[in-house]
Amino acid sequence: MTGTNSARTPLAGLAPAQILETLLLAADAAARETLPRFRSPLAVENKLADGFDPVTEADKQAEIAVRALISSRYPDHGLIGEEWDPKLSDNPCQWIIDPIDGTRAFISGVPVWGTLIGFMVNGAAEAGLMAQPFTGETYLGLPGRTVYRRGEEEIVLRTSAVTDLERAKLSTTTPDLFVQTGTERPWNALRSRVLQTRYGLDCYAYCLLAAGYIDLVVEPGLKNVDIAPLVPIITNAGGVVTTWDGGAPEEGGNCIAAATPELHAAAMAVLRAG
Repeated sequence: MTGTNSARTPLAGLAPAQILETLLLAADAAARETLPRFRSPLAVENKLADGFDPVTEADKQAEIAVRALISSRYPDHGLIGEEWDPKLSDNPCQWIIDPIDGTRAFISGVPVWGTLIGFMVNGAAEAGLMAQPFTGETYLGLPGRTVYRRGEEEIVLRTSAVTDLERAKLSTTTPDLFVQTGTERPWNALRSRVLQTRYGLDCYAYCLLAAGYIDLVVEPGLKNVDIAPLVPIITNAGGVVTTWDGGAPEEGGNCIAAATPELHAAAMAVLRAG
């Protein structure tokens, strides 16, 4: 439920340093495609016939670069990405890629987008990265630890100790998501119970939860690429992340991340009652 790895061999027996190096090299490959295009004239396509789901050449080329880097090191591993068809494999190891999580922020010039890359074994997220090349920040979740990196700085992260809704800082990307998915009633019930609510942070909200600044993140209708790479960042910092029905979050859906098990339970009770 919370992404703990105690019942299996972490990283499928692969060396943690090797996985870490691959995550960082893949993030660098993505940055070479995204950063020059950020806050630059850029054509925007809409992936939806009804609605707006933007994609740019930065998204597409960054994913191509990440896929090429990973495939050069692990040619038999599976690949799942936001913009291109999956590469299926019988190998239990799989990489999951969202080249730009927060494309709406990207095309608006707001630096709360990030590149998400996750390493999964038999469908469970074992390691994950969120990299923001404009700010130079990287969040890494590996078995037993979550770290923040910027330049030479490296800080081990822990979630906050908040257990009560009344003291909790809540975040979601936009309240429109709850209207679109018909889940505004439980959302409004939860929002009315917390200390404050902040919007518009995309993947950054989950990383700030791991860092102890945000206590709850609640979002409906996520894709697997939106959440799976973030699971190790949250859980290895002490947090809890599940679907609203308490299931594993790696496949997406309605998801909730909380700083503590107690806060998770309290928020889940409100969502279920709502």
